[in-house]
Amino acid sequence: MLHVASGRPQFPAVGPLADALKEFGSVKIVEQAKTLSDGQVLDLMREADVLITMWGSRPIPPALAQNPGKVRYILNLTGTCRGYIPIEIIRSGIPVTNWGDAPAHAVAEGAAALLLTVLKDLRKRTEKVAGGEWGGASKWEMPSGTLRGLRVGLYGCGVIGSRFIQLLTPFEPKWFIYDPYAAELPGNCEVVDSLESLVEQSEALVIWAGLTDETRGSLSAKLLAKLPNHGIVINAARGDIIDQDALFAELKSGRLRAGLDVLSNGDSIPPGHEARTWPNLILTCHDVNSARWPQRPPRLGEADKVALDNLRRFMEGKPLRFRMDERRYLLST
Repeated sequence: MLHVASGRPQFPAVGPLADALKEFGSVKIVEQAKTLSDGQVLDLMREADVLITMWGSRPIPPALAQNPGKVRYILNLTGTCRGYIPIEIIRSGIPVTNWGDAPAHAVAEGAAALLLTVLKDLRKRTEKVAGGEWGGASKWEMPSGTLRGLRVGLYGCGVIGSRFIQLLTPFEPKWFIYDPYAAELPGNCEVVDSLESLVEQSEALVIWAGLTDETRGSLSAKLLAKLPNHGIVINAARGDIIDQDALFAELKSGRLRAGLDVLSNGDSIPPGHEARTWPNLILTCHDVNSARWPQRPPRLGEADKVALDNLRRFMEGKPLRFRMDERRYLLST
């Protein structure tokens, strides 16, 4: 069996995942595949039983859907498939899987940290101490709160949102959810029928929706204005779901607070931008799920384990986990 990792030079030729893949058959890593023509890359792909894709992969030409050659399965090592696996592949019936729930705990934990940090005004507190203050009257000016009884609204509730609820339920917030696409929702939450209703009932709003034409810019200035004074916005999903100019206006005025792991415009703001200085804003640069310490010997990550489990299932003719259909493909970002 031949596996082709298409187009990401940094895919490791050695290491736990590379070693584990070799147990399933021969592995061919196609480096710099983006320099190849469609015809050249199709010839290489059609020799493989399994294609492996990931961030930065050479986009699969749509023509593979009509003539897949030996390809019987496409294993995507990351979350979204859009950008390098065309929808024609999904519609062709060639099975495609992604990492499923692998990142759920790390991202949910990061968002939980953001919520608690903003809720307790930790940035403002540490800045005041660094500036020479210690307690005093200024501490009474901070709208520091507790999760117990806090009205927390989730815009979207897939596997990461569900894990977020699981992690924070012991703190006893009151949960509200708006997600018209979720097949199952946690039982300890109140489901609302519109985004407007969700915002109106929330003191802290946490975004877990996927980025689609429907959700892009959906958290508008009009809706942000419905959050209470000192209300909180947490976003570890996709920055373009929020009208960022409207949110920044609210933050600049001091009316709202936010913890943002993601932003629009490529998840960054330029050096010197005033938002970097606002004490009511925490920015974590799309890295809040990182776990680089303590350092340990190289080992398989959660996404690697999902990938290897699906390869075994494929080899044994068992149902694949986290298989993409058209609806899931369009919602995954």
